[in-house]
Amino acid sequence: MAYQSLRLEYLQIPPVSRAYTTACVLTTAAVLELITPFQLYFNPELIFKHFQIWRLITNFLFFGPVGFNFLFNMIFLYRYCRMLEEGSFRGRTADFVFMFLFGGFLMTIFGLFVSLVFLGQAFTIMLVYVWSRRNPYVRMNFFGLLNFQAPFLPWVLMGFSLLLGNSIIVDLLGIAVGHIYFFLEDVFPNQPGGIRILKTPSILKAIFDTPDEDPNYNPLPEERPGGFAWGEGQRLGG
Repeated sequence: MAYQSLRLEYLQIPPVSRAYTTACVLTTAAVLELITPFQLYFNPELIFKHFQIWRLITNFLFFGPVGFNFLFNMIFLYRYCRMLEEGSFRGRTADFVFMFLFGGFLMTIFGLFVSLVFLGQAFTIMLVYVWSRRNPYVRMNFFGLLNFQAPFLPWVLMGFSLLLGNSIIVDLLGIAVGHIYFFLEDVFPNQPGGIRILKTPSILKAIFDTPDEDPNYNPLPEERPGGFAWGEGQRLGG
């Protein structure tokens, strides 16, 4: 019974969030038993001169050994990836996949100029940034200590990284890429004379978008992004 409930809950996760989160967990499990991080990290020379193309993907899947940092990142990745897919990308799976590809491409380009070997955490911050800008009136609570509105969440996470002694380059990269996407997708097209620059390729729409929607599907509400003490929120006036 417990297995069936867990399986049903797992299958309720929307496909892109389920696939990416699962890939991250399985990659970490593989590092424990089968491979080493040296086979996964971002190295332009190995990618372009030795054709180890898989590194373009695997550097987004490894979040370090199992521990607090790994669990922290997995929780944020799962929650905000899922809330985006069930919220502003509801019924737009192809657009969500395109955001993944666009964000990953930009981070790879920037990764050529900064000394980062794994970009998964920056990718998580990008997802958090886009969600926070699209939900500006959600009130957040961080570890029960700070109350603030959602757009400040990426900056609070950056401050938390600083307190833990981590490099904030990762957070800044995620914020920068998230802002570029948000500006090109949500801001610039709505400006006088603005146009939509980011257009999802038709091949992605043919693969991922389906016309029918399950009427019994129960999404995770964006207005209640809580469930964990460090990201609980509610809408203003609610």
